[in-house]
Amino acid sequence: MASPRTCLLLSVFTIFSLLFLASSSSSSSTKDHRPGTIVIPLTRTPKSKQSREPSEYLQRLASTSSPRLKTSLFPHSYGGHSITLSFGTPPQKLSFLVDTGSHVVAAPCTTEYTCTNCSFSADKVRIFNPELSSSSKLLGCKSPKCVDTNFPDVPRGCPDCTNCSHACPPYTLQYASGASTGFFLSETLYFRRKTVHKFLLGCTTAAAREPLSDAIAGFGRTLFSFPTQMGVNKFAYCLNSHDYDDTRNSSKLVLDYNEGATKGLSYVHLLQNPPIAPIYFYLGVEDIMIGNRFLRIPREHLAPGSDARGGVIIDSGYAYGYMTIQVYKIVTDELKRQMSKYRRFYEGEDQTGYSPCYNFTGHKSIKIPNLVYQFTSGASMVVPAKNYFLLDDEMTFACFPLDTDGTKTLEGSPGPSVILGNSQQVNYYIEFDLKNERLGFQQQTC
Repeated sequence: MASPRTCLLLSVFTIFSLLFLASSSSSSSTKDHRPGTIVIPLTRTPKSKQSREPSEYLQRLASTSSPRLKTSLFPHSYGGHSITLSFGTPPQKLSFLVDTGSHVVAAPCTTEYTCTNCSFSADKVRIFNPELSSSSKLLGCKSPKCVDTNFPDVPRGCPDCTNCSHACPPYTLQYASGASTGFFLSETLYFRRKTVHKFLLGCTTAAAREPLSDAIAGFGRTLFSFPTQMGVNKFAYCLNSHDYDDTRNSSKLVLDYNEGATKGLSYVHLLQNPPIAPIYFYLGVEDIMIGNRFLRIPREHLAPGSDARGGVIIDSGYAYGYMTIQVYKIVTDELKRQMSKYRRFYEGEDQTGYSPCYNFTGHKSIKIPNLVYQFTSGASMVVPAKNYFLLDDEMTFACFPLDTDGTKTLEGSPGPSVILGNSQQVNYYIEFDLKNERLGFQQQTC
């Protein structure tokens, strides 16, 4: 994971189930979908009609109330930030990647966990073992929480019978570089001063091509996500730079049960999600600037279509960010124009795959223009060069490290045109106001 390219984490494109993963898991081979190595009871299906109401659902999840809860947020060399969560009775403590581009809370699980073609050894992964927890229960197929992870409005149900007590069918999650499959558990979460019963936890039993061994805490916009299950009105974080090291200088993640605006923050409205992309936080962006120059990005790239193509999302699980090839070309052409006095570092471009790169040798001072997101609310987010350029320690070389692809039209796979990654968010206080569907931000030292 040493190279920046391999550290760019899990992509945010969630698609249909991978059959090879589901079939490779021994847990999916039985007719009633029970994982063979987990001997724990199924959850009882709620009989009250009120239990299906969203307000009742959230009240049931959160057993205590508190205006704000804070926990430490640690930067890591793989390009992400993690929190520590404790599940089970007695509690089992695991590290979870905080990922606003994902929507499921899931951990490597059971003693038979496997990971094929992964960048780590599966036998060294810290797992959650449900057999050691008296509060673990398999999610039943009749539970209202037994829904499709890609389309949360679609119930999975009991596929083979109408009056049975089978487990909810296995889930499969795919990212750009890998995928995982497993079963949902109803479990107890201990988080700071709060205890949450019947928390929906993904028990991942098999994975492939995963870049990191940490569990994942999805913070996206569905009922599976961590903030939704905690019943908060908003959550916030202030990210330290990870600098691709494992410094233990932590920042804070805040879960907030208060309502209303936070003093000092600028806000941008969150756009309505396309039905086939319910998890992302789409930002209302008017245009993008390099320095003081507006780039006049075509509108189809700044707002998502009904087919989920286009739009700008903010993603804490993606290191630097991503731009589809059309936006990437507009941005880098302007960068090249404004930085034409510096020598291009073509050898660095060949070595890293990033472009453009520059060699500043011989310059007493350098100036890299800011990257600016101009929001439809009138507010703007200024991203300084150190947050969106890959710089060496001596400021001798620099590369533009945002990912792109070879797609020349919006006719490729559905997905956002721009991903505002976690490095671009460093030293910003970022607040996700779920109740009022807006994002607040303020530049500060984290």
